[in-house]
Amino acid sequence: MVESDAPYHAHIYYAADERPVAVALREAFGADEAILFVGAMTDGGVGPHPIAQYEVHFVERNVGAVIAAIKATGLRALVHPLTDDDLADHTTLAHWIGAPVELDVTVLDPPGVNQGVSRFGKADF
Repeated sequence: MVESDAPYHAHIYYAADERPVAVALREAFGADEAILFVGAMTDGGVGPHPIAQYEVHFVERNVGAVIAAIKATGLRALVHPLTDDDLADHTTLAHWIGAPVELDVTVLDPPGVNQGVSRFGKADF
């Protein structure tokens, strides 16, 4: 597989007792030039994610390094590409680190209308 600049997300999940570890990882990602955007920590569910999480944005060539950094913490995460199919991104194209979280897929964009793709690398970051 040829690695590219295709956009990716990682959703890092944490329980209340894991919050310090999640904060430390978030700070490390914030100092990493390979990470394009680090989202705010949400201490509750948001969108399809029913538990506390934050997201980081990066490109495909950095997937391995991001996964390794997350695994080293013991936190759970969902790593996925940003394509025009939000449902597939969060399910069939997704890579779970640790135990999967049951997502509310009913709130995802319909296929062909993934709003995340148009935002990636532009107005939001």
